[in-house]
Amino acid sequence: MPVPFEYKRASADFEQFMLDARDISFLATTHQTYTMVQGVFQAFRRRLDVRDALLFANVLPPVLRALFVADWNLDEPHRPFEDRAVMTREVQSLRPDHNLAPASSIRDVAAALRKNIDQAELDRVLARLPAGAREYWQAD
Repeated sequence: MPVPFEYKRASADFEQFMLDARDISFLATTHQTYTMVQGVFQAFRRRLDVRDALLFANVLPPVLRALFVADWNLDEPHRPFEDRAVMTREVQSLRPDHNLAPASSIRDVAAALRKNIDQAELDRVLARLPAGAREYWQAD
């Protein structure tokens, strides 16, 4: 079997996602964008059990999938979906001295993600996840 196309293009696809997320959020660099994306992913996965998180991860391209599950502390307390402002402050609390995630960070990452993956597949998976998951990934 040949190497799947998504793995052959993983780096290029990740770079395009990061550029889109940077531009949408009006950040200056992809380094700043990385912390924002990591914070958005971590805040989301804290609200899912492992099974649901892996369902979500499977719709992500390879590098984003790896970022989503990297350094996951499975003993961390499960959190409920809350007001977006509360979850945004959680995103911004990751490396706070170096985090420039804007108040729109969750929406911005959602917009970049939707631009770079199969939206229909994402929506099918989100429909299977707990209440609040679909709203978390709304880009409008």
